[in-house]
Amino acid sequence: MPKLPQILRAETIAKTRLFHIQQLELRFSNGTEVQYERLVGSAHGATLIVPLADDDTVLLVREYAAGVNRYELGLPKGRIEAGEDPLQAADRELMEEIGFGARRLHHLGAVTLAPAYFGHTTYVVLARDLYAKRLDGDEPEELEIVPWRLDAIDRLLGRDDFTEARSIAALFMTREHLRRE
Repeated sequence: MPKLPQILRAETIAKTRLFHIQQLELRFSNGTEVQYERLVGSAHGATLIVPLADDDTVLLVREYAAGVNRYELGLPKGRIEAGEDPLQAADRELMEEIGFGARRLHHLGAVTLAPAYFGHTTYVVLARDLYAKRLDGDEPEELEIVPWRLDAIDRLLGRDDFTEARSIAALFMTREHLRRE
């Protein structure tokens, strides 16, 4: 495995409420020096939850996606707060976004998006044995819950309103996990 480049300098060049952009000056093991820019995600990462109503049905949510200016189907998700682990954050986000808690939570793995320039990790959590419990969240409107059969993932992939890569990956991770059980 190659030796990691040495970070000579890291400088914040832009910061907003949600985004933090850094400029890095790097020196590679062969002596080459370059500048990179990276988008830094939240300090603790995020969680994306696959809530199963039963062994065959996942609960999707329809919510507004500002990046593409449309409503998208996807999975409940949110930032991990200080002092939380991914499972605690997953349970809290479920209660805030869809009004359910989970008696059984299982960490399926972690995914990144565009790791060449985006430093952010999303932890994928399988939630089972759901029960009704609502917490106040930060959503500007109530999210629509859309039950979807796991054996119909192929139809879901063909939809124009189901394009988020993390949700797609999480459903495949879930399907493989359930096959192994």
